[in-house]
Amino acid sequence: MFEAVEGMLAEHAELESRLALPETHADARLARTLNRRYAELNAVIATWREWQRYGDDADAARELAADDPAFAEEVDTLLVAREDAAERLRRLLVPRDPADDKDVLLEVKSGEGGEESALFAGDLLRMYSRYAERRGWKTEVLDATESDLGGYKSVTVAVKSTGSVEPGQAPYALLKYEGGVHRVQRVPVTESQGRIHTSAAGVLVMPEAEQVDVEVNENDLRIDVFRSSGPGGQSVNTTDSAVRITHLPTGIVVSCQNEKSQLQNKEQAMRILRARLLQAAQEAADAEASDARRSQVRTVDRSERIRTYNFPENRISDHRTGYKAYNLDQVLDGDLQPVLDSCVETDLAARLAALEE
Repeated sequence: MFEAVEGMLAEHAELESRLALPETHADARLARTLNRRYAELNAVIATWREWQRYGDDADAARELAADDPAFAEEVDTLLVAREDAAERLRRLLVPRDPADDKDVLLEVKSGEGGEESALFAGDLLRMYSRYAERRGWKTEVLDATESDLGGYKSVTVAVKSTGSVEPGQAPYALLKYEGGVHRVQRVPVTESQGRIHTSAAGVLVMPEAEQVDVEVNENDLRIDVFRSSGPGGQSVNTTDSAVRITHLPTGIVVSCQNEKSQLQNKEQAMRILRARLLQAAQEAADAEASDARRSQVRTVDRSERIRTYNFPENRISDHRTGYKAYNLDQVLDGDLQPVLDSCVETDLAARLAALEE
């Protein structure tokens, strides 16, 4: 498996040379793509060299142990360190989701439970926003329809990394595991008898597509404009600034009304449309190669709940990984990393098992 690293050395050297050229950085999109690939290869090669170094040092210590038995203990220590490096290298060499280095669009929608579900959707939005803050990411609400009590019937937010990120640490690589149905158990603010209710909200996660990722033909679009309305919307705006875009070949419909101008709403709607088209294309490709690629987020049935948030017990449970903790208040305040780590580890174990079959 590690023989593959030797083939990466030439690509790594070539990328290093290209990134040193001023003309590379004249194209911001190209520079970002090359930097991401360079960081990915850099992590692999640095770990591979570390693995080799521990092996060489262990061989040298073995030779010295023939004359001085004190070096025998050092051999054992070096072999343990070498195995640790080997495990990290195996993880880095597992085939990755090509979208893992992308930023992300999150759509949170209320579901069963009416107003309580909309309030829970707002809680999820705050959880993701605070988690993004902890990681130094930027968030931007692209479109939102608020409910009467201040929750969200639907909200779409962009989550973007800042600067270069390590492999597996970009927004989509981590937040893709959030796609699915999230169930909440608590006493709603609308409940006068103190009874615990169960409701749900849905989360859709899409890698944000750049224009080069998805080609959209203007002739395939039907664009309608209408007047913004609804709580939290531009209800005081008397112009037809809201935009609805229908992609005729797929039937995908996207609407935006948060911005004050029709042009701004169209730009935001196009961002969401490109992300949905990219997601649909990737899911179609995954369906054709389901035996070769087993990304957990792709195979999860979105109609099934993935996680339960139990307020009376302050408990959070992920039903895909078996993760359970009693710090729900902290998770909702953005301490989401341990939950996501359980998803990453489960997904990685499945990918490693697939390689060994």
